[in-house]
Order: sequence, then C-alpha cells, then structure tokens
Amino acid sequence: MTDDDARQVVLKVLGEIAPEVELETVEPKTSFRDQFDIDSVDFLNFVIGLHEATGVDIPEADYPKLSSLEGAAAYLVAHTRS
Repeated sequence: MTDDDARQVVLKVLGEIAPEVELETVEPKTSFRDQFDIDSVDFLNFVIGLHEATGVDIPEADYPKLSSLEGAAAYLVAHTRS
C-alpha cells in the first residue's frame, strides 16, 4: 500500500464515521480529536473501519498512532508491506 492509498483509505473511513467532516480540510499532522468533534466511540468505529478496509489487525496499544491523518496513513503503510 502506498502512502497515497493509505491516505485515501483513512479519509474514506473518516468520512463514513464523521460525515460532517470536510475531508479536503483535514490537517495531516493535527489529531482528529483536535480538529473534529470525534468521541471515543467514533474513534473506535474509525479503528474498526480501518481494519475492515485493510485487513490490518490494530491492537489497542497502537490506537494513539492512528490519531492523525499522517499517523494513520503511516501505520497502514508499515503494516501492509508484504
């Protein structure tokens, strides 16, 4: 998975759990919680959505790595390498 592919997956899943988010305005390094009104249930649904979209198992200890567009995309790229 390329970085661009990963970013698209992250944005798609984010758009599904928070349809009010204007995806073109997402700041790559700023946490989703700081940018949007995402609570812990929304974030859990985001993690589940990433797993369903990619098949990547994401342990709870890694959740903080998924807190921003840049972090989530980097995580997916690193964990989908063959």
